[in-house]
Amino acid sequence: MTGLPIEITTTAENTAAQSKATETPTAQSKRAAAPADAVAGMPVHELASLAAQIMANVESVIDGKHTAVRTALTVLLAEGHLLIEDVPGVGKTMLAKALAASVDASVSRIQFTPDLLPSDVTGVSIFNQAERRFEFKPGAVFANIVIGDEINRASPKTQSALLECMEERQVTVDGTTYPLASPFTVVATQNPIEMEGTYALPEAQRDRFMARISMGYPDPESELAMLDARDTSSPLARISAVVTEPQLRAMMQAARAVYASAGVKEYAVSIARATRDDRDLRLGASPRATLQLVRAAKAHAALHGRDFVLPDDIDELVVAVFGHRLVPTSRALGHHHQESAPLIEEVIRRIVAATPVPLGSAQRA
Repeated sequence: MTGLPIEITTTAENTAAQSKATETPTAQSKRAAAPADAVAGMPVHELASLAAQIMANVESVIDGKHTAVRTALTVLLAEGHLLIEDVPGVGKTMLAKALAASVDASVSRIQFTPDLLPSDVTGVSIFNQAERRFEFKPGAVFANIVIGDEINRASPKTQSALLECMEERQVTVDGTTYPLASPFTVVATQNPIEMEGTYALPEAQRDRFMARISMGYPDPESELAMLDARDTSSPLARISAVVTEPQLRAMMQAARAVYASAGVKEYAVSIARATRDDRDLRLGASPRATLQLVRAAKAHAALHGRDFVLPDDIDELVVAVFGHRLVPTSRALGHHHQESAPLIEEVIRRIVAATPVPLGSAQRA
C-alpha cells in the first residue's frame, strides 16, 4: 500500500451481517390513493423532521447553498451515490464532511492522488507470518459514508476500484468477496475535467452516481458570513451528529416505501426514452438512470412530508440525476458554442417541457 492518502475518522468493521435498525411503529396512511403499506417503519412526518435537523446542521457550515444541501440529503436517503463537481475552493469537500458529520455512522475519507493504488481503496491481503496465512486488511471503502476527495485526480485504474463497491456494495479481493457496511454511500468531489492533472471519469462510473451537483460561488452576503464564521475556527468543529445510524436506516426504509404511481413511473420512462432519441445527444439515459430518478423522487417527496411522488419531484431532480450521464453530439456542441453541462441541461429542460405530465396522478394527489 502507498503513502498516507487515506484518512479514516471512524473504523468500519468488515462484517457480513449488520444489526437491524430500530424502527418506530408503522404509521397508518390515511390517503386512499396510496396503498395501505405505502409507508413502512418511520412515518414520513418524522422523516421530514429529522431531515430538517440534518439540513440545518449542514447549512450552519455551508452558507447559501440550500438546493445543493437538499439534493445531497435526497441522494443519501435514496441510498445512492453523489458526485459534487466544481472548481476548487467553493466548499465541495466541506459539504461532504458536514453531511457525514451530521450522521452518527462510520466515515472514511480518501484523498485521490495520481499515486493512489486500487488496494488503498478496497484493501489488501497480507501474509501473517505468525499464523502462516493471509489476512485481509480492509481499505477505506469499508465505511457507511466514504468521502472521495478529488476523485478524478487518480488514474482510471484506481477509479475503477469503486465500480463493484458502488454497484454491488461489495469488494472482491484475491477471489474472496467481502460485503460492505449498510448503509453505504460514496460522496465524491471532482474538479472540472478541463483543469490540469485530471482524468475524466468513464461513462460506466459516472452512471453509478445517482446525482451530480455543483456548488457555484456564494452570493456576497453568504461570503461575508463565511468570513465571520471562520475567522477563528472551522465550523466543522462545532457541529455534531443529529441522527443515529438506526434512525438513518429507518429514514431510508421509509423513503423507499413512498408511493410512486404508474403515471409517475411512465412519466420518468418517457423522459428517459426521449433522451435516447434526441438529435443533440450521442448517449441517452440508461435504465439505471430511470430507476435512480424514481428512487430519488421518492426521497425528495419524503423530505417534503409526502408519502407519494408528484411529477414535480421528477422535474426538480431530473437534471441532477440525468445530467452527468448524457453525452452531447459534437455537432450540437459546435452549433451551440457551449460547454457540455449547460447544453445538456438545456436539452433536458426542453425534453421535460415536451413530455406530457400524468394529470391523473396530479389530480389524485
